[in-house]
Amino acid sequence: MGTTANKTRQDPSKLSDEEIVAGVIAGEGNRYIGVLYSRYSDKIFRRSISFVKEQAIAEDLTHDIFMKILLNLGSFKGKSKFSTWIYSITYNYCIDFLRKRQKERVQASGYSQEFDGIEDSSDDFEGFRQMKVERLQKLLDMVTVDDKMILLMKYRDSLSIKQIQEVYGISESAVKMRINRAKGKVKKLYRTHFKEV
Repeated sequence: MGTTANKTRQDPSKLSDEEIVAGVIAGEGNRYIGVLYSRYSDKIFRRSISFVKEQAIAEDLTHDIFMKILLNLGSFKGKSKFSTWIYSITYNYCIDFLRKRQKERVQASGYSQEFDGIEDSSDDFEGFRQMKVERLQKLLDMVTVDDKMILLMKYRDSLSIKQIQEVYGISESAVKMRINRAKGKVKKLYRTHFKEV
C-alpha cells in the first residue's frame, strides 16, 4: 500500500482504475475522484446524451450517475473490468430514466406490443450497416429503451457478449436472444417505413 501511496503522490493519473478505487475506499478520495471523473465523465455524458438528446438533461444524468458510482465503489469486486462496471451503472440508470419518459410514447405508438416476439436468428447485421445513420437513429427511437440499449452496446460501443452479460446479469443465451429480437424489430420497422429491403 505504501508503494501505491508513493506513486499516487507523484502522479495519480498513472494508477490503474483498481488502484484508484482502492484509494477512494481507503479514504483518500480527494486525490483520486478527480482522476476517475476525468477518465469517465465524458464517456458517461456521451452515452447519456445519445439517449436523451438534450445537453442539460445529459449533464444532470452524468452528475447523478457519477455520484452513484462513487457511492457504490465499495460494491465493485473486480470480477469484471472497472469500465464494464461503469457501463452497467450508466446503462441501467439511463434505462430507468428513459422508461419513465417513454411510457406515454410506447402506449401511443404501440411498437412494443406490435413487434414483441419477433426474432432474427441470423448473426449477420449487414442490413444495419447499410442503413443511413439518420434512418437507423429514427428506428432505434421507435423501439423500447431496452432494445435500443442492447443494440447500441453491441454495435456502437462494441461490447462483447460476455461484457453485456455482466451489465445485465443474465446468461449468454439470454443476451443473444435479446439482441436477435431487437434486431428483428428494427429490421421489420425498416422494411415497413422505408420499403427498400
